[in-house]
Amino acid sequence: MTVSEITPEEQTELDKALYDALNPLASAIRSRETGLPADRMWDANPVEVALSVLAAWKVMDGEVKRLTEQAAATAGSYGASYEQLGAVWGITRQGARKKWPDAVSRPVPATAGVLALFGGTAELVRSPSGGWGWTGRGADGVSGTAAERAPYTTAEEAAAHAGAFLKEHALDTGDQS
Repeated sequence: MTVSEITPEEQTELDKALYDALNPLASAIRSRETGLPADRMWDANPVEVALSVLAAWKVMDGEVKRLTEQAAATAGSYGASYEQLGAVWGITRQGARKKWPDAVSRPVPATAGVLALFGGTAELVRSPSGGWGWTGRGADGVSGTAAERAPYTTAEEAAAHAGAFLKEHALDTGDQS
């Protein structure tokens, strides 16, 4: 038995839990479709009742897919590779990349580079919390940093703020035309 296989006892418990979760949803769907109260939903044509149950399974299937994508993205955010995701799911690395294309982030360096704008420079840096900041010196000699602010979500956002700082601290060329 592999780690992801379950025992017969676990299968029985899983089936019970799934049916327990499904029944209220199936009752609600059936009640909406027929206008009957939920306690009378089973007093109908067996085909219609079975189709209501199938409709509820479809809703649950969509939710399982959504939660699966969320779990893959969470694993990827903690550093799991597509190879690892694929191994857990029983597919190849390429299959995992196709199934969850945004689950694994490319590694981002601790520094994203240096901006040289308006005669000044700013270095983009990643904080230990994962956010981005910058430190810089404008052409007028004024130093600035994003350290006193909350870190930015992306390197691009930090670069935009660093660029604004550098523009604000550019040397006045006297050209007002």
